[in-house]
Amino acid sequence: QVELVESGGGLVQAGGSLRLSCVASERTFSNYVMGWFRQAPGKEREFVAAISSSGGSIRNTDSVKGRFTISRDNAKNTVYLQMNSLKAEDTAVYYCAARRGITALTSVANYDTWGRGTQVTVSS
Repeated sequence: QVELVESGGGLVQAGGSLRLSCVASERTFSNYVMGWFRQAPGKEREFVAAISSSGGSIRNTDSVKGRFTISRDNAKNTVYLQMNSLKAEDTAVYYCAARRGITALTSVANYDTWGRGTQVTVSS
């Protein structure tokens, strides 16, 4: 089973940027749909962005459109989340998720493999 390891979280001021990375152990990474989710204290895990296995299709939640960009490098088994213009409400633990398939999916229930998460804290 594929293992996922996130990195790149940290503390940043509002308006700043961070880039999250998620490295997968699976050699057939290009057969996996990848997603980023986040969970703030006391809230349910929510969808942020997803990318198809080829990288040709992307979906984002409305609150991050124009600010966050998901991308992937299949040669490096890595998916990224570039986060710009960060806001205090973006503070959460960010999780990388994977499932075999082609189409970018947006529900927590669609994914069967998860990383441990990386904390993102945005100070206002």
